[in-house]
Amino acid sequence: MTNCVRFIDLFAGIGGMRKGLEDACHKMGVSAKCVFTSEIKEHAIATYQKNFLDNSIYGDISQISTTKIPEFDILLAGFPCQPFSTAGTRQGFLDTRGTLFFEIERILEAKQPFGFLLENVEGLVKHDRGRTLTTILNRLGKLDYHITWKVLNAKDFGIPQDRKRIYITGNKNHPVSLDFSSQKAIFLKDIFEIGKPILQTDLTKRILAHYPIDNLYGKAIKDKRGGNDNIHSWDIELKGKVNQAQKNLLNKLLKERRRKIWAEKKGIKWMDGMPLTVEEISTFYNTNNLFESSELQKMLDDLVAKGYLKFEHPKDLVETINNNGKVIKKRQYRKDLPKGYNIIVGKLSFEISKILDPNGIAPTLVATDMGKLAVVDGKGIRKLTIREGLRLFGFPEDYQINLPITKAFELLGNTVVVPVVEEIAGRIIIQKLISIPNQSYNLCPV
Repeated sequence: MTNCVRFIDLFAGIGGMRKGLEDACHKMGVSAKCVFTSEIKEHAIATYQKNFLDNSIYGDISQISTTKIPEFDILLAGFPCQPFSTAGTRQGFLDTRGTLFFEIERILEAKQPFGFLLENVEGLVKHDRGRTLTTILNRLGKLDYHITWKVLNAKDFGIPQDRKRIYITGNKNHPVSLDFSSQKAIFLKDIFEIGKPILQTDLTKRILAHYPIDNLYGKAIKDKRGGNDNIHSWDIELKGKVNQAQKNLLNKLLKERRRKIWAEKKGIKWMDGMPLTVEEISTFYNTNNLFESSELQKMLDDLVAKGYLKFEHPKDLVETINNNGKVIKKRQYRKDLPKGYNIIVGKLSFEISKILDPNGIAPTLVATDMGKLAVVDGKGIRKLTIREGLRLFGFPEDYQINLPITKAFELLGNTVVVPVVEEIAGRIIIQKLISIPNQSYNLCPV
């Protein structure tokens, strides 16, 4: 008789946890049946339904009574991390009510399934000095579960992505070991597609005009940091021509503006990058006479006019009290201090933030910047494709996301890594099978 594992999929997204559990069951010769799914994002639901042929997806889990949830063996939940940004107090995360974790807690308490697998961001470990995680573990333990947790990295499971996430497991029998041997390393070149359309934009044309194609591997395109692995706007003259002296000036200013000594001299709270006056700049960009000083001023003014620099007052950290009596800290211009010159930077300010190294692995992929990652393809540069994005989370080749690429990456950036879930789910399932005499196994309902 076929063994059956019934499970529910909460905060389901595009079904990464479901896919991992189903793959684990398949390898073990066990039948799997998803008896309840909850998700609220419209695009995620459409993608989930297309790939799992599941039309009975419930919405907001907080509005669903546990009486409407069928009996099940394993609960899966990649529960959102957002509630933990404000849930903590000085006394710690003492109550789960008002957070989405509470929905998991109430379902486990009411249904008492054999086990569960939860996934969240690595930051949960240190949130509120570890008290949030401690409270979560204690609450789960009080429901009579053996709890195990560990931060695991996708790169150790045959996925070329440096993605650390916390996994929390529990079952009624015995703690599930989360110690795994690292699998064979996979690199980006093993998952890249070939011959896709390349970008023909002003930025990519300028990059290719200034750098040999093989020298672009692993380069970041940003003006906020220095280093040999960064391509700056002035390196490719993106905003206008700059001479070598101006490039040298920009490179020195880029580093100097981050030194804390300038904040001390100005009498303000240090921030990562602040405007410096021409007199301050002259202390590290050598000017030995008035003629050179005037040339420095001309270079700075020209860089302001072209948009590489801005001329502004420094900012200081100021505390104000809002209408609720809460102290708010924010940066405000100190107009009593002289203006200075600052590098113009902006988060994800260019259409490409990084060109991935095919001989390496991807950084942690998040929804906000997946669309700005690029790869070298032949003699050109292109964006990451949806298929490559799916491979970077371990989804099979027959999995489809039929959405605009921005919406697809939004979903992928918030999903789980399928092979990691598969490995953990396999260990939970083994414990489940051991716990039931052979004659008690039931066929999964059709």
